[in-house]
Amino acid sequence: MKANFFKSMRLTIATVAVFSGLYTLAILGAAKFLGPAGGKVQLYDPSGTNTGAVLLGQAFSKPEYFWGRPSAVNYDASGSAGSNKGPTNPEYLELVSQRIDTFLAYNPGVERKSVPSELVTASGSGLDPDISPTSALIQVPRISAVRGIPEEAIRGLIIKLTEPPLLGLFGTEQVNVTKLNIELDGLQK
Repeated sequence: MKANFFKSMRLTIATVAVFSGLYTLAILGAAKFLGPAGGKVQLYDPSGTNTGAVLLGQAFSKPEYFWGRPSAVNYDASGSAGSNKGPTNPEYLELVSQRIDTFLAYNPGVERKSVPSELVTASGSGLDPDISPTSALIQVPRISAVRGIPEEAIRGLIIKLTEPPLLGLFGTEQVNVTKLNIELDGLQK
């Protein structure tokens, strides 16, 4: 029995060392060398002033800004999660319907069927910082009218900030909402 106890203790110590120490260091190393911004907060500062973290979604609700994906956790990174409500859940359907109605109220030229789903449904993390170029372009008339900036200038900004899929293969084109709004503020100055 004593022999089994010491074998078990050695196995426990080895397992703790591997999974608590080596594995953690391996993930940290991968984030540092392979992740965006070396695993650190990436701030966007075209004017030299740190104005926003670009890897986490942020709440933009004023009509003069591009709106990103809604968040089930109010953009709180400490509680990253989706709503976990299925597409037939009555509460969820009501919430999505309210979001569509709000979007249509601020974007009167858009038809209900044309509202991109990503602008009215939260992501699995609740923190997505990006939207598709289509979701950005559909908001151009509203922003142009509120800010008095020509639509062509805003479309050009979207094109400039559209990021291709990773390695040209993984994912889809996307636009970072924080970068877009910071650059949009720069257009008006």
